[in-house]
Amino acid sequence: MNAKILIVDDDPDIVMMLEDRLQASGYETVVATEGQQALDQIVHESPHLILLDLTLPKVSGLDVLKRLSQMKPSDNLPVIVMTAHASIEAAVEAMKEGAYDFLTKPLDRDHLLIVIRKALERDALRRQVAYLRSEVDGRYASIVGNSPSVRSVVEAAQRAAKSDASVLLLGESGTGKELFARSIHQWSHRCAMPLIVINCVALTETLLENELFGHERGAFTGADRQQKGKLEMADGGTVFLDEIGDMSLPLQAKLLRVLQDREFHRVGGSKTVSVNIRIIAATNKDLRQAVRAGQFREDLYFRLNVVTLTLPPLRERSRDIPALAQFFLDRHTRDAKRPGMTLSPAALDALTRYPWPGNIRELDNVIARAVVLSPKDTIEPEMLALLADDPILHRRDDAPLPYLNLPYHESMEQHSRYIIARAMERAEGNQTKAAESLKLQRTYLARLLKQQKE
Repeated sequence: MNAKILIVDDDPDIVMMLEDRLQASGYETVVATEGQQALDQIVHESPHLILLDLTLPKVSGLDVLKRLSQMKPSDNLPVIVMTAHASIEAAVEAMKEGAYDFLTKPLDRDHLLIVIRKALERDALRRQVAYLRSEVDGRYASIVGNSPSVRSVVEAAQRAAKSDASVLLLGESGTGKELFARSIHQWSHRCAMPLIVINCVALTETLLENELFGHERGAFTGADRQQKGKLEMADGGTVFLDEIGDMSLPLQAKLLRVLQDREFHRVGGSKTVSVNIRIIAATNKDLRQAVRAGQFREDLYFRLNVVTLTLPPLRERSRDIPALAQFFLDRHTRDAKRPGMTLSPAALDALTRYPWPGNIRELDNVIARAVVLSPKDTIEPEMLALLADDPILHRRDDAPLPYLNLPYHESMEQHSRYIIARAMERAEGNQTKAAESLKLQRTYLARLLKQQKE
């Protein structure tokens, strides 16, 4: 679609010249010869850009700009003002009122087209950023559930959001700790500033240090320029440190200084960098036990543990499962362009009875898979591929193993399934941690899991 440009000028020669040039360049044009007419055209024609002469009869160009700033959704419409050399001061005033740029008459054709193109590109980028931000906010803004355990955590999070106190989010993997971190940021006075998410377990110690603090030029081989770290990029906003229980002790010491003094040095640098940030941290580990074991600094633990929120596992909030399932179903049917899909009563009952070792993340994945693979618009239990009937998920540790009376090879196969399932449950679905506990290569464990599903 060609961009539509509103030309606002009371000089018919200039209007004709602009129409000819813009239409020859592929733009659609609309004309207004005075201020009030321009305001009416903005409402009815919805132009993408305005070329506005400041000297207009009745309602001046400056007054049009001032009124435009109060009109929704036209308050962000790019405006290029046109003025004579003698009224540069008025053009500067127009820039203060929100004009994108100003052009002096007589207009240079090439310069005019360049300014218009840049203004339209900037506006397109602004709209794209606004769209992506709304998508992110929409994906993370909803904390679904009305069970008492969830509502109490939400209320505590909302109270914590009003302060700058550090928040420590505890809970099993997949319980929604990042969602709560994003919500706390959105509820806080820092919501207009960035939220930077850092996964402390995804990178090696050296890479994580560089990610957090940045580096100076020449700090290491290949560092040919200065690079800001995530902490510096979050200045004025919030830093979410996910899986902080896996951070190395040397990095914990450096993070402690940031929490105490709100300052640090870039890697390879001596200049002190000061930041104004709020820290939210999350882990699925028992940090008190980690402190006793010497794996986590006690002073850092107390710095982080100002406000602690413990998120309940999904098995303890089963009354929220229908609402959560519908939330994920709506999202994934929209993404897959399969509107109208529903969960059968039997499928909903199966979801409610399932113990959910992977918590909300597992529920999300189950619904996503069912939406893609279900041949019908009504999702039945078999399309959920749940393991709710697997005795491994329900037996007590002291209960007799049900397969001991089977023939040798069948019994060994069942026992292999049992120990792998237990390892995965204890690792909360994390294959890397499960492989470590079993003393296996992660790729070999992944192959065993794949074979068991076949």
